[in-house]
Amino acid sequence: MSYSPKSIDPRDRLIFALDVPTRSEALEWVDRLGDAVTFYKIGMELLTSGEYFQVLADLAERGKKIFVDLKFFDVPATVASAVKGLTRYPVTFCTIHGNDGMMRAAAAVKGDIRILAVTALTSLDQHDLDDLGFRCEPEQLVLSRAKAALAAGCDGVVSSGLEVAALRRDVDHALITVCPGIRPVGNVDDQKRTMDVAEAFAAGADYIVVGRPIRQSADPRAAALAMQDAIAAAVARR
Repeated sequence: MSYSPKSIDPRDRLIFALDVPTRSEALEWVDRLGDAVTFYKIGMELLTSGEYFQVLADLAERGKKIFVDLKFFDVPATVASAVKGLTRYPVTFCTIHGNDGMMRAAAAVKGDIRILAVTALTSLDQHDLDDLGFRCEPEQLVLSRAKAALAAGCDGVVSSGLEVAALRRDVDHALITVCPGIRPVGNVDDQKRTMDVAEAFAAGADYIVVGRPIRQSADPRAAALAMQDAIAAAVARR
């Protein structure tokens, strides 16, 4: 099927992974990046600081969009309670693991939050999936979980950019695709299934999540702005 791109502000398509251990470091990054980044992911590393919801409030006060990436995984009633609790906050995205019961329970109470099902972590390759007992290729697993997520009432998935083309070919285009593991240069970290910015959007990604390539650059704000330019150009070509 021909891909139907969503109407999303191009500058909101870049999500910066605020993977830092304290509120003070988080706010330093928000101030440093300024208007180069409008959307932030806050995950497990910040959760253990005890300042997670303070940072969430700080981001909201600065007019930023918020992606709560805690990958909830528990019995369906507990996952639903956690998601329902999040509806008290200005959260755009929230992640849960792609189990049918969990997904249905979360979707039933999500309010304005868009629920993203985790398909296969980008740190996993075929060997890792074999060890976990998944007797299929990553693409097959991602497609299966994406279809189940939409059927359960979820809004989208977190997926490697390598599987996005297949998702756009075989799954309803209402599906939101959020792609971590974006690497603009040669990859030397723990992410195994990676893609660069232009490739991800050419394949049909809606959003990308970027952390280390911005944080570890000599000029993080310039790196973020360069990615924004690359995103705008890639989206315009679709």
